[in-house]
Amino acid sequence: MDYFTKEELKNLIIGLCVIGFCLLCVVIFKLQRNTWKDSEDTDYCVYATFNRTDGLSIGDKVRMAGIDVGLVENSVLDEDYRATLTLKIHEGILIPDDSSASIVSSGIMGNKYIEIEPGGSEEYIENEGEFSYTQDAIVLEELVDRIISLGKAKRNAGAIKPQPQEEI
Repeated sequence: MDYFTKEELKNLIIGLCVIGFCLLCVVIFKLQRNTWKDSEDTDYCVYATFNRTDGLSIGDKVRMAGIDVGLVENSVLDEDYRATLTLKIHEGILIPDDSSASIVSSGIMGNKYIEIEPGGSEEYIENEGEFSYTQDAIVLEELVDRIISLGKAKRNAGAIKPQPQEEI
């Protein structure tokens, strides 16, 4: 029976630790994925229609009061050329039927997500229901263009000063 040198033994232990860590990561990933799949069976769908969904993708989060309550499951273009999103909401989350859905971003250049602003109604959106109020995504380039054009308009208005009339 051959004995390992200290260097070989150290390399063997490090290798076993790396393999063990990788196996642990795979097990945790599988458990998390199975937990989400199990919860999908009890989630319900609601629809939200927007004129623009720039930067929003399938799988993006749906939040209420900063808490994740679901995700964007699907998006289709309707006959009026508007985007209709299917939002999968976790079971137990009740959304008042006068709530609004907005496309917002986390920070200036952050990811887009749907923010739900709950209304005050005592009636709730049911499975396959739809939001009555939606707010489209704000495109950063358009916002910057508007600010620049307002600044130019103010500058031009300040440059043209009315001349005082002379009294006769």
